Amino acid sequence: MNKLPTYFEARKWASFRIQNLTQVDMTAIDFLLEKQLGLTTVGLLSHYRDVMTAEQWQKFQENVDQLLGGKPVQYIVGQTDFYGLTLAVTPAVLIPRVETEELVDWVLTETAGYQSDPLRVLDIGTGSGAIAIALKKNRPNWQVTASDISDAALKVAEKNARNLQTPITFVQSDLFQNLTGSFDLIVSNPPYIAISEKSEMDASVIENEPAIALFAPQNGLAIYQRLAHEADRYLTPAGRLFLEIGFRQQAQVENIFHTSMPAATVIAKHDVAGHERMIEIKK
Repeated sequence: MNKLPTYFEARKWASFRIQNLTQVDMTAIDFLLEKQLGLTTVGLLSHYRDVMTAEQWQKFQENVDQLLGGKPVQYIVGQTDFYGLTLAVTPAVLIPRVETEELVDWVLTETAGYQSDPLRVLDIGTGSGAIAIALKKNRPNWQVTASDISDAALKVAEKNARNLQTPITFVQSDLFQNLTGSFDLIVSNPPYIAISEKSEMDASVIENEPAIALFAPQNGLAIYQRLAHEADRYLTPAGRLFLEIGFRQQAQVENIFHTSMPAATVIAKHDVAGHERMIEIKK
């Protein structure tokens, strides 16, 4: 391409580059264009005839090369969208998935009667801060604490909280190690993938996203076992624990909590695709 392209021509050029690559689709290209150019989806459509500057075109070509090399588009642009929010992401944090949006939605639905109450809420393994920030944005009166074992992840989460003006308390902690007090709600999307499942995973995930946020010992169940053993002491008498789980783990996680917290009620919920994805434990 000898002349500077319009946005539409740049998109078409990228489509030819990816046409034989099943791991990249036009959704990623559109996301790349939108975030690079600072446009919404509608804005991109309305500006398709605009001509790129030389700097924009050069950057877009470099970004597409990274995408073709297997780097997730969210890390390329340093942003992702989650529950109506734009969050900064780096390779220090997991890229939030749509399943986690469903977990947030479930928490908000299940606690609709407590919108104005100053509930004490804990997000364990916050990563980018996605869950904690989404909950705080939708329930401003809640007192939200977010923890993570990774200092690098907490720096990303703190940046997102500042950018989105959500006052959250951040604590570096291995589960409950550095936490005190009790909470009305504890929410977590912990690492739950078994090492043995690595061969089934997308190479771009394994090569780019933090292993500490993906994999757990004991066939992916180690963190659930620890939570089941420790959470009771940190929940208020009517406290509730919401967890994301792997899509084949429901029976095992239910059994873990029935064993460690026999007086609790365990409720499972499937995602919109019908997969086992969420567990609620009520004291």
